[in-house]
Amino acid sequence: MPIIKPVNGKHPQIPKGCYVAENATIVGDVQMGNECSVWFNAVIRGDVHYIKMGDKVNVQDGAVIHATYQKSPTTIGNNVSIGHNALVHGCTIHDNVLVGMGSIIMDDCVVESNSIIAAGAVVTKNTHIESGSVYAGVPAKKVKDISQELISGEIDRIANNYVKYSSWFKEE
Repeated sequence: MPIIKPVNGKHPQIPKGCYVAENATIVGDVQMGNECSVWFNAVIRGDVHYIKMGDKVNVQDGAVIHATYQKSPTTIGNNVSIGHNALVHGCTIHDNVLVGMGSIIMDDCVVESNSIIAAGAVVTKNTHIESGSVYAGVPAKKVKDISQELISGEIDRIANNYVKYSSWFKEE
């Protein structure tokens, strides 16, 4: 059974169509949209500030989503993939974003729609990722504009695949 528990009287809100793996942790002021999935060893900790997620968000294995006490909540839009072992902390991620494996997005960053944060990238505090960009490196810098092929071939494909993958586990 996953750990799903209230903190300070605030309960996670998880719609019925979402998938939460048996060893995932979701606590506190967390609001998930429809068709979301939270995978093995992922942690979504809404104990110090709220975390809001749109529809079709997948939080892959080992990823951590948190916020900063009384300062920086975390807001995630629709159709967002948070890659394996990524850290998303006190930031805003708009719609149609791919957060690559092992990347870090720090407090008060804004990632606009139709963007990719490359695997292993570190997006430092207060960075503003413009719409339609690919950011990579440490610290993360813009490396190119996104193509329609990357939007449909990566962002949309991965988000849609995770809806499909979660259906395999719901049938068990």
